[in-house]
Amino acid sequence: MNNLSTIDRLESKVRSYCRSFPTVFNRAKGAVLEDQHGRKYIDFLAGAGTLNYGHNNPVLKRELLKYIESDGIAHGLDMATEAKLDFLEAFDSLILRPRGLDFKVQFTGPTGTNAVEAAMKIARKATGRQTVVSFTNGFHGVTLGSVAATANSYFREGCGIQPQGTAFMPYDGYMGDGIDTTEYLDKMLTDGSSGLDQPAAVIVETVQGEGGINVASNEWLRSLEEVCLKHDVLLIIDDIQMGCGRTGTFFSFEEAGISPDIVTLSKSLSGYGMPLSLVLMKPELDIWKPGEHNGTFRGNNLAFVTAKATLEHYWVDRKFSNEVKRKGRIIRERLEKVAKEEGQGHISTRGRGMVQALDCETRKLARKITRNAFERGLILETSGSDDQVVKCLMPLTIGYDELGRGLDILEMSVAEAIGSLPVKSLGKSLSEIEALV
Repeated sequence: MNNLSTIDRLESKVRSYCRSFPTVFNRAKGAVLEDQHGRKYIDFLAGAGTLNYGHNNPVLKRELLKYIESDGIAHGLDMATEAKLDFLEAFDSLILRPRGLDFKVQFTGPTGTNAVEAAMKIARKATGRQTVVSFTNGFHGVTLGSVAATANSYFREGCGIQPQGTAFMPYDGYMGDGIDTTEYLDKMLTDGSSGLDQPAAVIVETVQGEGGINVASNEWLRSLEEVCLKHDVLLIIDDIQMGCGRTGTFFSFEEAGISPDIVTLSKSLSGYGMPLSLVLMKPELDIWKPGEHNGTFRGNNLAFVTAKATLEHYWVDRKFSNEVKRKGRIIRERLEKVAKEEGQGHISTRGRGMVQALDCETRKLARKITRNAFERGLILETSGSDDQVVKCLMPLTIGYDELGRGLDILEMSVAEAIGSLPVKSLGKSLSEIEALV
């Protein structure tokens, strides 16, 4: 039987998640993972936002199996296929046109960082400028182009060379309450002696996921768009983790009422955990020459099938979106209760929609909470500049009972980590929860 010793012996030291969750998983359904020993875990990680519709979603699985059984095209480079055509038509009719968005669609390599690389390249190509402005605590990937726009020194130091072509500005709230950091960016772009070269683009996450669930206000996003328009700078929204419904709308920028020039999507786009990434760009920016940016796996036909199914099942009306917002409010209220009753002034809440978090101030406390949670059958991770934020990123389709049980486990894990609830007093309630999971 495979075990973790094989992983330790053969897999590179670069592995990370299997260190945090030391067991071998073999089955998954909905919002629950199961390991080789038959132990079940409620999943508040969801593939770091890749499984918005849950593990092995039956609606998507049915369409995928039908396609495979029919000998549909599995791989076709960027050739025209029926699966691609069907996805594009569904995406246009159900997502783009209802939102008044006019975008060309570019299929990049299969990962989010591929999409970011393409977005930055086309921005530079279209403007003839090199600099891309990113923000403090931003995360956009770890390949050489995208890691240059990633703020965390841990990832930048892994490059082997000095990342180039970017400049960093303070994100919303970085300088404290009451300071509009877009005014600083405006000043830097206006002053010819600021040292900031005229950028090709600004790239931003509306909610910084890996950065610690830092939420930009709608007012700040609108102001950022105005600054970009004023200075003829393209606005790129990185919606890789927060898109596909995570914040309650398909695109995370919808409620701000802005119109970005370029958008990147990946993670939950396929809906089934299969790799699929794309770049949306305003038509006038689509100046690529054929094959100028390519990749062997640009456009995964199996992923097209499940991606189309997600659109037709979940995004034909507002029902699913409203449900996500409702669950988001439930999660936030519960976390606020946990912070107030168990946090002893050391924990605060942050988030939007169904990405909610506890800021624990220190890495030690946050990691103790996630370790406690794993021991009790709940999987969730940390994020932030020092891994001090406990992040809840459960499937959007999670049932209310499972959601409640997961939040129960989180509350007890916080209580034990803080020290207000001794370990010996947890036995009975933990046994009851484990029996339910």
